[in-house]
Amino acid sequence: MTVVNLSFAACGFVGIYHLGAVGAFLRHGDKLLASIGACAGASGGALVAAVLITAPDKLQQCKAFTYRFAENVRQQKFGAITPGFDFMLTLRDGIEEILPREAHSLATDRLYVSLTNSKSGKNCIVSRFTSRDDLIKALLASSFVPVYAGLKPVEFRGQKWIDGGFTDSLPILPVGRTITVSPFAGLQDVCPVHRGRFNTQLRLANMTIMFSLENMKRLNQALFPPSTSTMQSLCEEGFTDTVRFLNRENLMS
Repeated sequence: MTVVNLSFAACGFVGIYHLGAVGAFLRHGDKLLASIGACAGASGGALVAAVLITAPDKLQQCKAFTYRFAENVRQQKFGAITPGFDFMLTLRDGIEEILPREAHSLATDRLYVSLTNSKSGKNCIVSRFTSRDDLIKALLASSFVPVYAGLKPVEFRGQKWIDGGFTDSLPILPVGRTITVSPFAGLQDVCPVHRGRFNTQLRLANMTIMFSLENMKRLNQALFPPSTSTMQSLCEEGFTDTVRFLNRENLMS
């Protein structure tokens, strides 16, 4: 097989879909994973890509943290923007808990994280990390939605950054084929089946999704997490959609 890459779309709490997809890749995608060159992502997608590259054995721990984090946000009076609730600190604690000590070495040249420069508004893809903390800061920067997650952009390498999903929500790598994963029905390789009545396409920062009520609902759930049972269904859907993709491409192992 030629070199293939995996790219996970920005999607906030709907990123539980990605964790379902990763579960399917790990269980049924040996053939594919053996030829993976790199993983890429923006925001929640970058976090999942980091786990697949550096700590695939921590998948269950990741799911547990995501459900806990979502429950925590749901319990706040005004969600993530409730005064006194530190969204970024909670996220950082979760990342610290999951990433191994040598994560930055494992991630260098294999993990591509999409960031948006808060001053210029330009996109930047980072793939080299000098330390574990450097990697964690890149992941936090890629996940920072202004006002929702706090008021101060994340400082990383002397500059201020915000969510990579604003400028490139689904990075395509220049070498080899990039297999795209998204919890929104659209033109991605792994994504839900579009069941809406209209075939209108929306382009959102390099990702093409269908205009449908279901997608609008999921865009809202990205910031305002749905119930645990709905999130579990999303996770199962990510698994099923990935198995369908692997079958279609004759990659099941």
